[in-house]
This record gives sequence, C-alpha cells and structure tokens, in this order.
Amino acid sequence: MIVSLLYSVTRKLLMVPSVLLRRGTTKEAELLVLRHENAVLRRQLAGTVRYEPADRFWFAALSGLIPRRRWREVFPVTPGTLLAWHRRFIAAKWDYTAHRRSGRPPAPAAIKMLVLRLARENPRWGHRRIHGELTRLGHRMAASTVWQILHAAGVDPTPRRAGPTWREFLTTQAEGIVAADFFHIDTALGRRLYALVFLEHGTRRLHITGVTARPTRDWAVQQARNLTSGLGPRIDSLRFLLRERDGKYGEAFDAVFQAEDMEILNSAPRAPRMNAHCERIIGSIRREALDHILIMNEAHARQVLATYEQHYNQHRPHQARSQLPPDADHQPATGHDLNPRKVLRNRILGGVINEYRYAA
Repeated sequence: MIVSLLYSVTRKLLMVPSVLLRRGTTKEAELLVLRHENAVLRRQLAGTVRYEPADRFWFAALSGLIPRRRWREVFPVTPGTLLAWHRRFIAAKWDYTAHRRSGRPPAPAAIKMLVLRLARENPRWGHRRIHGELTRLGHRMAASTVWQILHAAGVDPTPRRAGPTWREFLTTQAEGIVAADFFHIDTALGRRLYALVFLEHGTRRLHITGVTARPTRDWAVQQARNLTSGLGPRIDSLRFLLRERDGKYGEAFDAVFQAEDMEILNSAPRAPRMNAHCERIIGSIRREALDHILIMNEAHARQVLATYEQHYNQHRPHQARSQLPPDADHQPATGHDLNPRKVLRNRILGGVINEYRYAA
C-alpha cells in the first residue's frame, strides 16, 4: 500500500516539468533512463542483469514521460514488461487484504469462558438455550457464534452430553444411596479377618455390620438383613445400593435390598473411584484406629470397630456436613467466653482417638 502510494506521487512529480516547461522533458527522461540503466549494468557486470524493486520502480515511473512508441528504443526491457511493472505498482493501491477480516469479529475471551461455564454447569442445555441465557444477561451475539465456541472447545451437542457423569449422579442422588464394601484386618497372630461396611452417602452414617474369618454369601446375606432391620424408617428414603462386583455378595444379598424397592448399582471392575466414599471411610478406619492397635481375634476386632463406629457417627466432624457428625441434626452452641468453661478429654480406644467436650 505504501509503495503504491509512493509510486503514484513520484509519477505526478515527474509530470510537473513536462507541464511547466512543455519541451525538453522527453530528452531529460531518456537521459535519466540511460543513466539508471548504466548504473544497473555497472552494479552487475560480473553476472546476469537483474532488476531490483527500486529499478523497476524508476523505470515504470519514467515511462510516463516518454512516448510509448519510443519505449523499445529507450528502455532496456520490453514495453510489455514496463506495463506489467506499472500494473503491479498500481494494483497494490487497491489491495485491502491486510486491512480486512472476513466474517464476524471474534467473541471476547470473557464471553467464551461464560459460554463454556454455562455448558459445563448445565449439561442439558443446547447452544440455543445458552444463547437465550446470554441474551438475558445482556450479551448480544448470534446463536451460531455460541455453537462455534462450543464446537471449538470440543463440547458435544446436548443429546450426547445430557447424561450426568458418575460424580454428578452420586452428588444429586446422595440422599438415596447406601454403599457397601469389604475390607480385611490382619491380626497380631497373622490371621486375616474380613469386615463389611455400609455407608449412607447423604448423612455419611457408618454401619460396620460384622467381622468374620470366612465371608461366605450366607454370612453377607445375614449382614444385609441386619442392616435393613436396623435402619428403621430411614430405609424408605434409600433408593440405590452401590457395591463392587464381588462374588461374596450374590443374588440373595441383592434380593434383600430389592425387597425394599432399592436398585443395585455395580461398580466397574478395578474402579475403586466408583465407590470412592466407601474407600475413603475404610482408609479413615485404618489411619485413625487399626494402624495403631494390635487386633488379637474376631471379638477384639468387633469391639474396636464398634467403638470407632460410635465415635464416627456421634462425635467425629465431617467436612461435607459443615463439620457436624453424621448423627447431629443442628450446629453446636457457640461459646463466646471460653475461660469459665473447662474442656474435658475423653480417651477412645485407649487414647488412640480423643474426644473433647465442655464440663457440665
């Protein structure tokens, strides 16, 4: 663009003498052409003559001062070459490619982040529903722009992403899920015991139903019956039993819960994260109790696990419940003045776990 403008200005300036003097201009132009040609030849005596952009610029500009019938005699190139150089310089004036962008202007980065956030938090919303929400928030754009943002980010259309993820399902259905899992205990004498744990997702209430050295299917069925009878009216709010694909459960085990109108959810093989809540509580039992106590036999294991279950349900705070234990229904009273009240410690499992409360 700049070269084209400079070329046009140069041609106009060179026309000024021909207008004012009206004679001798052609001869002067011919002399300039010859001088420039000599300069080009002297610059390239050792090789082939090559015309640089500046050479083409001056030859094309001076061609306007010399009649076209004399171009073949004066210029070192053919008239067609001169006209081609002239057209190239003039054409650059009308080239707006570098200054023009096709299509709509790109959406701001903040709008793109908002579109992706709406798609992530509302998996059932299509691009038109997201477009409507953006319009309500005051962001004016085409629905096709929203689609392009989602497509560029690899977000599938709503029918292919409407189904909730496993995490979303567990979160929304937490009040109706009870999970089951086995874990083992190695005694001080090298004997291996097995315990069956149930955990209510909504309240985080822990149930350790039994300990045995031989976890048969009949034993697991009896533990399921003990759990359903011990839940009482709360069992009406439970809809799903989440368990692993372990052969110790069996069809009779599932039938106990199906009789209470509960659906059985089996986790995938070797996928502990699908039963992450149970895996985490088993880890807590080990870290907080079993790793610090030598278990002697089944009776000792039952006593330790029963004590821990009572501590977990009645005293231990839980982050998912705003630091409330599973059996608490309200926040404890806030103590504004702690000096007059004495804090007592209650040793659990011989001091492995401590509980604190104010003196009466």
